[in-house]
Amino acid sequence: MKPTVQCFLPFAGEAQIKATVASLRESALVEKITLLSTDATAKPCLGCDLIHIDSINSSATMKKIADAANADYILLYTKYNHLVPGYLAIDRFVKIAADTQAGMLYADHYSVSEGKRTASPVIDYQKGSLRDNFNFGSVLFFSNKDFRTAAAGIDREYTAAGLYDLRLRLSRIAPIVHINEYLYSDVELDTRKSGEKIFDYVDPKNRGVQIEMEEACTEHLKAVGAYLEPVFDKIEFDKGDFEYEASVIIPVRNRVRTIRDAIRSVLSQKADFKFNLIIIDNHSTDGTTEAIDEFKDDERLIHIVPERDDLGIGGCWNVGAHHSKAGKFCVQLDSDDVYSDENTLAKMVKAFYDNNSGMVVGTYRLTDIELNTIPPGIIDHREWTPENGRNNALRINGLGAPRAFYTPMLREIMVPNTSYGEDYALGLAFSRKNQIGRVYDVVYNCRRWEDNSDAALDINKVNANDLYKDRIRTWELEARIALNKQNK
Repeated sequence: MKPTVQCFLPFAGEAQIKATVASLRESALVEKITLLSTDATAKPCLGCDLIHIDSINSSATMKKIADAANADYILLYTKYNHLVPGYLAIDRFVKIAADTQAGMLYADHYSVSEGKRTASPVIDYQKGSLRDNFNFGSVLFFSNKDFRTAAAGIDREYTAAGLYDLRLRLSRIAPIVHINEYLYSDVELDTRKSGEKIFDYVDPKNRGVQIEMEEACTEHLKAVGAYLEPVFDKIEFDKGDFEYEASVIIPVRNRVRTIRDAIRSVLSQKADFKFNLIIIDNHSTDGTTEAIDEFKDDERLIHIVPERDDLGIGGCWNVGAHHSKAGKFCVQLDSDDVYSDENTLAKMVKAFYDNNSGMVVGTYRLTDIELNTIPPGIIDHREWTPENGRNNALRINGLGAPRAFYTPMLREIMVPNTSYGEDYALGLAFSRKNQIGRVYDVVYNCRRWEDNSDAALDINKVNANDLYKDRIRTWELEARIALNKQNK
């Protein structure tokens, strides 16, 4: 007997769904199509069943799908667009599902925007793929048996995190498999650049959604043995003999347009302790080196050109942190950015002592190059709570700015020699055992402009970055599971 597939599609009207229904019915494996409508007055059409739902992402909707599904497999489409399956694509989903015993599958695909078709590859799922915005594409293909098992375990009612919660539950039951083949075409509605999209998760209007996602992720961490109780190692800030209380670290390469502003914002700081500025000039060729030398008469500035030529941003940080003149605390400043006023350094250092923290995270304002505020404005990362911040850190994709570290611990942990995600890796490593201090005043201006390293990335670079961060999460997840086993 041939396996069967039941398709569930978000429904906003017959005109919106007609072409997708016709495309899906070309497959002999599609036994039934069920429409999902948030409109209480909507009626079935085109020979499809209809279920009234509150939201495509809610827990209630997941339960309704589980109750209604009676085929071997479930295809859930998550967009209100025209889905065009590739030739024999449904058959391919079914075959790989059977071969791998996957609970959920997803695939590379094409995005169609303004009549132009482009490839939209996605990345492999792993233990650390805990982001609620992990990009599966718009087609999710499930084993009905595993979907129903996961749905039966739902014990919290989420409005926005239901699908996320179900995915996490399902990942504990069966594999989630990425098919590295282009199996369908979809219309891309969001045409913003990657540099704009990466801040969606901290948009203030999404705070309620974030709380739900945090709860779902926390429950998952408990289930897999990676949850950490809010108990932290105490730090005695007396390791080493430091001449300076703090050092601002700026790794830089070819930022002649912005480096002077960054330097001035550091040298204008007011503090009742001794501080310096360590710039690791990674072999600039555009005049940055000469711009730094304009400030050489200020004895607080240490200008280092590394002998090595294989350093990323993280490697440059290691050079600065291990310098003999490095302060007790190392405080971050990117070469594109500036501190918001002369009190930033003092506030960041104070937070170490106030919170007994190994690391401190500040609050920043997103601006253009002229320091005009741009959306979403102030980003305070309030998910870094003492109660659950280090658990929620495994879900979110960034940690805020500026970041600062207790230097002896930074030297011990070390910074990955990469130019992306190195700060995130540090945050996870520090938070495994220590409190993360917070400064909720706006102390930093993060300037977005055309030369930012993540301003407008192509899909392959975005995927590479996301894959690396998921790998960092996987390593940290495994380390925390091991730590909990050790402490039992």
